[in-house]
Amino acid sequence: MAYEGILLGMGNPLLDISAVVDEEFLKKYDIKLNNAILAEEKHLPMYEEMAAKSNVEYIAGGATQNSIKVAQWMLQIPGATGYMGCIGKDKFGEEMKKNSKAAGVNVHYLEDESTPTGTCAVCVVGGERSLIANLSAANCYKSEHLKKPENWALVEKAKYFYIAGFFLTVSPDSIQLVAEHAAAKNKVFTMNLSAPFICEFFKDAQVKALPYVDFVFGNETEARTFSKVHGWETDDVAEIALKISQWPKASGTHKRITVITQGADPVVVAEDGKVKQFPVILLPKEKLVDTNGAGDAFVGGFLSQLVFEKSIEDCVKAGCYASNVIIQRSGCTYPEKPEFK
Repeated sequence: MAYEGILLGMGNPLLDISAVVDEEFLKKYDIKLNNAILAEEKHLPMYEEMAAKSNVEYIAGGATQNSIKVAQWMLQIPGATGYMGCIGKDKFGEEMKKNSKAAGVNVHYLEDESTPTGTCAVCVVGGERSLIANLSAANCYKSEHLKKPENWALVEKAKYFYIAGFFLTVSPDSIQLVAEHAAAKNKVFTMNLSAPFICEFFKDAQVKALPYVDFVFGNETEARTFSKVHGWETDDVAEIALKISQWPKASGTHKRITVITQGADPVVVAEDGKVKQFPVILLPKEKLVDTNGAGDAFVGGFLSQLVFEKSIEDCVKAGCYASNVIIQRSGCTYPEKPEFK
């Protein structure tokens, strides 16, 4: 079966602890809406507090894993996707394995004996979300795991790779290994800007990976932060997307295409020195449940068509379809079968 293992993701597997909270809660823990940050000391008590809420939900997440699961759901081909990352040997880790396998993803986790599985607090207020990640075991991924023959075999088999920028904080050397493999074998390597703090504080690691990236994903806030960090002095998303697409490439096989989502505004795609905009599927406010996973779902939908070598327009349509489904549900979850045509 030609599509088995065609798409491989690597990232930070996190168990989402999702709950509706109020402004008071955000203030208490100094949280901004629509942001993604790493947990500090002051945030640690909030995980217990959220776990005690009656409306709490646990969902196997982490940005890359979300995208891979959505791609798998869209593809409906068992084992088309694979995923690597580090979890703990604990009940959250077991939950994660069960959840991912049920989703049809071929997961090869590194299991850390001494560190708990990473969690992500998903604070939902009025449909908007804020993410506070406590990486724990996710932070312990080592490239030695990737180099093991049974894991490297997944890399050899895959033709498309997706890694969220968040993984730059954990194992840049693993990213480099996969990126160089993709360039050498004419495969497609894709990454996400992921969060403003990645563009700011992990700039060097991001810049080192960028020449290998054939598709750069991100949202408008991340794109503008990227522009600011690189002294481009423009807030124009189309212009920024174009500049990112023209960043020098390590391999000449594939051109770079930049894909920037902007919530309810059109998706911006830059390639070949030109910018196109694609409208998204608008959703009435009352149907919005929460935006957690919207960007991840967009990428998953996009990749599901990219592996079939469909047009960029079809890839964007699939991305918009997937994110539209996800924002009408709690967390990054989906119905049994997609209705995408």
